[in-house]
Amino acid sequence: MRGDSPMNTAVNASPAGVAPALGLGRRITWLLLLPSTLWFLLLLLMPLLVILVFSFGERSSVGGYGGGFTLDNYLALGSRAGAFSNTLVLAPLGTLVCLLVAYPLAYFLAVKVRRNRSLLLTLVIVPFWTSFLIRTYAWIFILGGKGIPALLASLGLEGVRLINTPTAVLVGIVYGYLPLMVFPLYVSLEKLDKRLLEASGDLGASRFETFRRVTLPLSAPGMITGVMLVFILLMGEFLIPAILGGGKVFFVGNALVDLFLQSRNWPFGSALAMTLVALMLAIILVYLKLAARFGGASRDGVL
Repeated sequence: MRGDSPMNTAVNASPAGVAPALGLGRRITWLLLLPSTLWFLLLLLMPLLVILVFSFGERSSVGGYGGGFTLDNYLALGSRAGAFSNTLVLAPLGTLVCLLVAYPLAYFLAVKVRRNRSLLLTLVIVPFWTSFLIRTYAWIFILGGKGIPALLASLGLEGVRLINTPTAVLVGIVYGYLPLMVFPLYVSLEKLDKRLLEASGDLGASRFETFRRVTLPLSAPGMITGVMLVFILLMGEFLIPAILGGGKVFFVGNALVDLFLQSRNWPFGSALAMTLVALMLAIILVYLKLAARFGGASRDGVL
């Protein structure tokens, strides 16, 4: 009788029979990954490689890239120290303010709201329905002489100046990037197991202790995602400083626009861009390492 006996089953499940199947599975996996890998190489690594080559070149007599090999572009980065300092101060500060404003809003939407949640989430998205440029220009009137300063002057506070200052740029950053911080936090908080909060209260923890030891650690993935999303975009921001800074608050992004489109000094602009990329990678790696260390310690201490 030729049925499937236990012996035949054992033979079919032997490593000799499994190995070809595993090899085929790996090949299929690589084939599925091939399009995204080529896309990644073409749209991310290749442009970076071109910029890296440009950064060691010289400016041609008519502008652009003129070939050659020199380190002068990197040695001249000190001339853009103001742009670097503004970026390295206002980008992290803007990210922090976005986090401090977005967390209570996301917590309210995810935990406290029972009705009309979809409507409130839609209101958070509404600013994206209008051009970012138009929304930023609107703040010129709000922060300009006929806006908030005029209102403060009517209350007796004369001489308040907001437009063309770092404060105006910071306000524009928070307004423009706040939704990008809210939604990762909302998703993380919305998935929070409410039974953990109830258990914390039953064990005698105060609301603050429950937030510190349960809610905050479990919402860490949303915070990390939001911070990375906002911070990376802010490091390359140029529109908000150009409009609300009035040419007095320069970011590295503004310097890159000037070097590539105005003065056409592509090698120096490339060196500036590569330095910015290196700084971003270093800051992000340090942040992720610290977040993993403190986040893991906080989760170990939950309840």
